[in-house]
Amino acid sequence: MANNISFGTDGWRAVIAQDFTFENVSIVAQATADHWKRKRPKDVFRKVVIGYDRRFLADQFAERVAEVFAGNRFEVILAKSPVPTPSVSFAVQAEKAVGGVVITASHNPARFCGYKLKGYFGGSVGSKTSEAVEHLLGANPVRSLNLQSARVKGLLKLKSLNSSYFKAIRKLVDFDLVAKSRLRFAHDALFGVGAGAFEKILQDTSCGVTTLNAAHDPFFGGIHPEPIVHNYGPSSSYLKKNPHDLCLVTDGDADRVGGMDGRGNALTTHQIICLLLYHYIVNRGQEGRVIKALTTTSMVDRMCESYGLELVETGVGFKFICDEMRKGDVLLGFEESGGIGFPGHIPERDGILAGLVLLELLATEKKSINHLLSKLEKRFGAHRYNRLDIYFPLEKRKKLMLYCMNNPPASLAGSKLLSMKTFDGVKYVAEDGSWLMLRGSGTEPLLRIYAESKTDKKAQQLIRLGVNLTKSL
Repeated sequence: MANNISFGTDGWRAVIAQDFTFENVSIVAQATADHWKRKRPKDVFRKVVIGYDRRFLADQFAERVAEVFAGNRFEVILAKSPVPTPSVSFAVQAEKAVGGVVITASHNPARFCGYKLKGYFGGSVGSKTSEAVEHLLGANPVRSLNLQSARVKGLLKLKSLNSSYFKAIRKLVDFDLVAKSRLRFAHDALFGVGAGAFEKILQDTSCGVTTLNAAHDPFFGGIHPEPIVHNYGPSSSYLKKNPHDLCLVTDGDADRVGGMDGRGNALTTHQIICLLLYHYIVNRGQEGRVIKALTTTSMVDRMCESYGLELVETGVGFKFICDEMRKGDVLLGFEESGGIGFPGHIPERDGILAGLVLLELLATEKKSINHLLSKLEKRFGAHRYNRLDIYFPLEKRKKLMLYCMNNPPASLAGSKLLSMKTFDGVKYVAEDGSWLMLRGSGTEPLLRIYAESKTDKKAQQLIRLGVNLTKSL
């Protein structure tokens, strides 16, 4: 039987050799195969695409998943090398596969590994699918076929996934404009699978690409491969001495994005989101619904109000944004953690495509990233964001959420409370647009406290208010 296997906001993650073992991975793969045998949509094949990141044993875990699917008579396409998660999602859609599996723990520490499930549509599966797979854990014995036998029987194909994916995302930007722009672009790969992607995509163009932290290091250089400011130190120092036009930062599996300006000053994911939204509205002249997760900056709200665009707010987890993107008429979809989905593409977050669109923005405007940010703030006001993650026992989370719902503060940073949202954690919103949210992580025993206000000082005050609420039980 499977032990301690539970799917969170995007798949199952656990500590390697503790719960993330070959036995448990086999059980999860068997349950997934059982589900897709029962629930294979029309017009897709009994085929699965399997990819993996650079984590310790990730390639061998992926091979084990391939053996289980082959043992269940699925045709398996296995990546030849570590690949970005959106590359796998793109291949699932292109191959008309029933789904995909990515062995990755994304931004989590090196001791973790994970199992992401991708639907036939090329995006994260919804909660119903995850729950169905969980329900089937251990229901049937694991069936497997070794890789050599699977290849002989025609059930396994090793494939380089990136070439077709890179070709596809080049078509989603004005690549000729970017190619002629002479931009100097840096990419901090945080030792993840995005390393070398921009060098490949932008080869034979006038752009200069510098990849930082590109080595294949399962320990991620001693950091968490998450695109947040306290992981930027060495790259920031490099950029101060070697200025570029922009530095993009991707996480361990390159589906999320952060960044720095050309001199090593950190950009927030919210700033990047607003820059991309501005570019799609003003420079591209595109329209559509804008989808954002609850914890994303309220500057998005101001922009949508100003440009007359419908805004849809979802719970945290890109699967909710994916659901909206699949309905159509979406301009952009995004979440606070740096996951951004683009129209005309898979309903999936894509850090590599985000970088190309930012280059298109700079090539179009011919102005610095800081100039563009100042322009946005002048029009839509200052929005200062803060977040704190603290350890919080899972068994106390429900009680805390109930307390927060029943004891809302009268005001936030001096502004009267306007509303409260409770469909994913608890979010308080004040009349001046300031907000505070408390929400449990979907994958770890952590409580995330989010806040935004007009000044850094007020945002920090709201964080302290959030911490005090956790001490009220």
